[in-house]
Amino acid sequence: MWNCISCELWSAYKMKMKTLVTKVAPVLRRGDKWVRNPLVITDKYIDDGEIVYGEMKKGKDKEGALKEMADLRNDSSLLDKAVDEMVWHFTNLMPGCLIKSIDSVRAKKKFFWDQSKLANRHWLAANMMTEAFLGFNAFNTKKITGSDVIDFVEYRRLLAEGRAFDADLEGKCMKPPKA
Repeated sequence: MWNCISCELWSAYKMKMKTLVTKVAPVLRRGDKWVRNPLVITDKYIDDGEIVYGEMKKGKDKEGALKEMADLRNDSSLLDKAVDEMVWHFTNLMPGCLIKSIDSVRAKKKFFWDQSKLANRHWLAANMMTEAFLGFNAFNTKKITGSDVIDFVEYRRLLAEGRAFDADLEGKCMKPPKA
C-alpha cells in the first residue's frame, strides 16, 4: 500500500485504477487459493454513485476483513512472477528500444517538472530547512521517541504565533524520548 502522511492510504487496486501502477498481484493465500486484500473493496466498482473500487473498507466491513486476515498467509510468489515477467520483457528489448520505452514513460513527468522546476526547487530548498527537516528527524528518532511524526497541532500553533523556526520550535514539535 502507498502511504503518505498528508493523505489517506491508497491501496494497490486504487493505484491501478488511477493508472499509477500497471499490475496488481495478490500476495495473500488461504491454502492453495489466492485472496485479494480483504481490507480493500475489489468486488464492486460503484456504490451509490461513488467509485469504491480500491477504497479501504470501513466499520463492520473492516472488522470482518481484519478477522479474515488472521487466517491468511503471505506469499509473494505471484508478485515475484509479475516482476520477473516485466524484467524479462525489458531484457528482451534492443537497448535503444529499452531506453526509448523508459524515456517515453518519463516524458510526461519530465514535461511537468520542466514547467515548474524553478518554483519547486525553491520550495524544496525551503522545505528541507523546515517541515521536511522535522519530518525526517521524527522518522529517524522513532526508536528513541516511539513516534515517527511530529506534534502537528503544536507546530501549527507555534507558526500561528509567528514563532521563528529554530531549535526551540523543533524541540516543542518533536515527541519526547520514551521513558
